[in-house]
Amino acid sequence: MNIVIVESPAKAKTINKYLGSDYHVLASYGHVRDLPAKDGSVRPDEDFEMSWDVDAKSQKRLSDIAKAVKGADRLILATDPDREGEAISWHVLEVLRKKRLLKDMPVQRVVFNAITKKSILEAMDNPRDIDEPLVDAYLARRALDYLVGFTLSPVLWRKLPGARSAGRVQSVALRLVCDRESEIERFVSQEYWSVLANLTTSQGAAFQARIAAFNDKKLARLGIGSKAEADAIAAHLNAAALSVASVESKPQRRHPAAPFTTSTLQQEASRKHGFAAARTMQVAQKLYEGADIGGETVGLITYMRTDGVQIAGEAIASAREVIGADYGNDYVPEKPRHYSSKAKNAQEAHEAIRPTDLTRRPRDVARYLDPDAARLYELIWKRTIASQMESAVLERTTVDIDAKAGGKSATLRATGSVVRFDGFFALYQEGKDDEEDEEGRRLPAMTQGEPLSRTSIETAQHFTEPPARFTEATLVKKMEELGIGRPSTYASTLQTLRDRDYVEIDGKRLIPQDKGRLVIAFLESFFNRYVEYDFTAALEEKLDRISAGELSWKDVLRDFWRDFSASVHDIKDLRVSEVLDSLNEMLAAHVFPDKGDGEDPRKCPACGEGRLSLKVSRFGAFVGCSNYDKEKLEGKTPNENPPHCGYTRQLSASGKDGDGEIADGPKVLGQDPESGLDVSLRTGRFGPYVQLGEEAKPKRSSLPRGWQASEMDLDKALQLLSLPREVGPHPEDGKDIVAGIGRYGPFVLHDGTYANLESPEEVFSVGINRAVDALAQKRAKAGRGRGNTPPLKELGEHPDGGPITVQDGRYGPYVKWAKVNATLPKGNDPQAVTLDEALALIAAKIEKTGKGKPAAKKAAAKKPAAKKPAAKKTTAKAAAAKKPAAKKTTAKKTATAKKAVAEDDA
Repeated sequence: MNIVIVESPAKAKTINKYLGSDYHVLASYGHVRDLPAKDGSVRPDEDFEMSWDVDAKSQKRLSDIAKAVKGADRLILATDPDREGEAISWHVLEVLRKKRLLKDMPVQRVVFNAITKKSILEAMDNPRDIDEPLVDAYLARRALDYLVGFTLSPVLWRKLPGARSAGRVQSVALRLVCDRESEIERFVSQEYWSVLANLTTSQGAAFQARIAAFNDKKLARLGIGSKAEADAIAAHLNAAALSVASVESKPQRRHPAAPFTTSTLQQEASRKHGFAAARTMQVAQKLYEGADIGGETVGLITYMRTDGVQIAGEAIASAREVIGADYGNDYVPEKPRHYSSKAKNAQEAHEAIRPTDLTRRPRDVARYLDPDAARLYELIWKRTIASQMESAVLERTTVDIDAKAGGKSATLRATGSVVRFDGFFALYQEGKDDEEDEEGRRLPAMTQGEPLSRTSIETAQHFTEPPARFTEATLVKKMEELGIGRPSTYASTLQTLRDRDYVEIDGKRLIPQDKGRLVIAFLESFFNRYVEYDFTAALEEKLDRISAGELSWKDVLRDFWRDFSASVHDIKDLRVSEVLDSLNEMLAAHVFPDKGDGEDPRKCPACGEGRLSLKVSRFGAFVGCSNYDKEKLEGKTPNENPPHCGYTRQLSASGKDGDGEIADGPKVLGQDPESGLDVSLRTGRFGPYVQLGEEAKPKRSSLPRGWQASEMDLDKALQLLSLPREVGPHPEDGKDIVAGIGRYGPFVLHDGTYANLESPEEVFSVGINRAVDALAQKRAKAGRGRGNTPPLKELGEHPDGGPITVQDGRYGPYVKWAKVNATLPKGNDPQAVTLDEALALIAAKIEKTGKGKPAAKKAAAKKPAAKKPAAKKTTAKAAAAKKPAAKKTTAKKTATAKKAVAEDDA
């Protein structure tokens, strides 16, 4: 028997069909070992020795593999054809060697770029050994990521409370986003004007032309800087005689884009279908592993983690045949096209992403796939076919127009282009990151010297705009250009930035959050070298050279660690106040922007004497007055040294909190009619709030979700300050029902039971009947128990047994299997979750926690208990004899537990 190891169960099932009964294919479910998330997992002082950990789930996989290997004839490692795949094979092999299960058994490594019968059988006929340099590159990358993360992150926690983590690639990607935001903030808009002429030819055909020169001076896009200049040019054009000075037509050829790499697939899927990078990779993984097409499971695309742009010769030949059949021989170029990558550090070791069978058109497979998979397959198919089609031929026409009057001259220019042969345009055009019409317009026929008529002259004012924020697609493109990260890391890097709340996505645009900007400012101030683009790219290049066998991985680690550890040591005695002083200076434009009134932007708007500065708490950073003293404000220390000021706000000087804006200082909304005290709108570390009076402990109320600070008035503020409000006595027991707004939103409360209301506004109007009904529903739901709540969706059976369902939880929807609850990512529709996505979420949760057992096993363990009636035959003497043994077992368990606790405490 030949044992074959792959990553996923879906792949295992398909490959087993192709190989037959002499082969037994098992899945490792991804990585089987990882570095434990604790100090000492990588030990630089021991020549970078690593400690690997196997979680409970992976232990079961390895046990299954070990059991299958016993008595087998051959072990074949068939994991993915990249660095991660090589590492998984190496890990499996290392575990089996330590168990001494292999002995003289032949061990072979095979790779295939597509899950098709032909590719797999060819791979089996051409085995090789484990690629040691590729494994070394994996070990170096894993050690580097660990050393950076587990060395820098604790420094962040100590010096910048509230920060979450730092990473070798993650932090550089975040810097790109933050640098772009700084560009936007520094951007000074420039006024410019355009002058547009609406003209007609002698034949009556209309077209438009723009001013290109005036009084022998060429005018660029920003050449007209004021209304006076624009009006002067418009007056001249209104008085001038217009005629065609020249007509020039030039042919242009537009060539198709290369087939997809990981990066370009993520970019195009984002532009055309709005997919996040992580979603694109999830769907591509499914297409790679295969789908049931007419009773046979086949892989639909080649391996989707690649930076290569070439495709195999047989695929090129197949593409040319499809083009000829579908579009005609005019669309088949004379010679096949060959591409090379322009990305920095691209290795191009693997094929580009393409369909495994180009004759399998999108319409042929759409009915077998879910909508996202069908759209992505169609995108990959069209891009691959288009890459081998004939170029599009355009004719670009430029018409210059003379406008002379009163001894002055001006030149107008009209441009347009016409597609003479559509070529690959007939099938596919690459998406753009902007909305500009790059092809222009078609111009009517004109001849040199032809007089033109003027319909109108238009002038318009414009202002230059700042650079656009990154989208996931453009950030991946930038990272690829700079050589930062690798194809397999882009999606996970972007996901980490979102999970850490370092960036948020608003209309596809990545907006850095204050927490992220603080982290980058800190790293640039004290670890600048390690977030430099060139340094990170150079390190990626070294990793690639390790995989090529050109560098020793431990030499690279030694060089890195020597300088990196010295940098960390240099700031260990740095005080938090020194860190904040540096960040005050570095983030001044963001946190303390110039108001344009000549006043010091750091002057406290509340007391007028203090100076604003960054401050930190265990919840993160905020801005406070230099006279801010929390202890005095809370009355914990005597107020002996005034002044003291309670002014605080969030980092953003505008006070933006997603719900509106608040001015820098407290905004008085009016007076409370009962007490006569001022009611003010303020912002603090936790967002906007309203306050009554200025006492030591004034009454306050945070603005509920959905309420905008910019729309707050006195009535709304008084409503908030009046909470909680009494609704009335409950009809059953006479106890009061109270309505209010709490941590989890609006509620009604009765005798310890909280029931949520639909909106904050309902708190102020809810009556006794609605409140009683809401409380009754809550109690009924609580009585059913969380475990009996009906699922939102049933997905099917887990490979290890037991149903997988989608449930609605207190903190949002989640996937449930046995005792494993995996929260759905923000924004995911619970009704759209597929079984494959659920399996991935469950596997990730198990890998993270090391917990999770199939429900089927639990049920099996309880079966013997069904034979209870037989216990009646047991004599009293036998029952008495059993009692001491039970006590002994309990005592032993207690002693073991105590020992474990003692070891943990030690």
